Amino acid sequence: MMSEALLIPNWKTRDWYSAQNDSLSKPVAEWLLEENSMTSRCERYCRKVTVQPLFEGYVSASALGKEQQELPADKRYWVREVFLFGDTIPWIWARTVVPEKTLSGPEQRLIELGDTPLGRYLFSQSTLERDYIQVSLHDSLWGRRSRLRLSGKPLLLTEIFLPSSPLY
Repeated sequence: MMSEALLIPNWKTRDWYSAQNDSLSKPVAEWLLEENSMTSRCERYCRKVTVQPLFEGYVSASALGKEQQELPADKRYWVREVFLFGDTIPWIWARTVVPEKTLSGPEQRLIELGDTPLGRYLFSQSTLERDYIQVSLHDSLWGRRSRLRLSGKPLLLTEIFLPSSPLY
């Protein structure tokens, strides 16, 4: 991984829009509207995709801000923040928010991913569904946000594409 400190992009104050936005250029839309695993898409552009976890743990609902509107009320939420690297280059900052109620049964595995990319786990599950994709452009960085469901149980995934990402 890179030795210099990586900055976490602004995710808290972004405005998110429906992905049905005709103003997206075709190359940007192909990345932001990807229906399959973003990990798999990144693997087409490098030899190895790796993840560097930054934070994993439970937070209260008050720590979520606007994200709370996208998920059912719960006492606490599992949050995982990571950098995803293509070879050794940081391409994506990602944040996953999972209501504690989602973490029952096989979905408990979500808190045990460590340095495994989320997409490797999610897209191996036959019960995975996506409710929507929203997009955002802030500080010249594109982002996308999806509410996904495993066995009908929701989680929220935010991905911000860093300047070195092949999206650009």
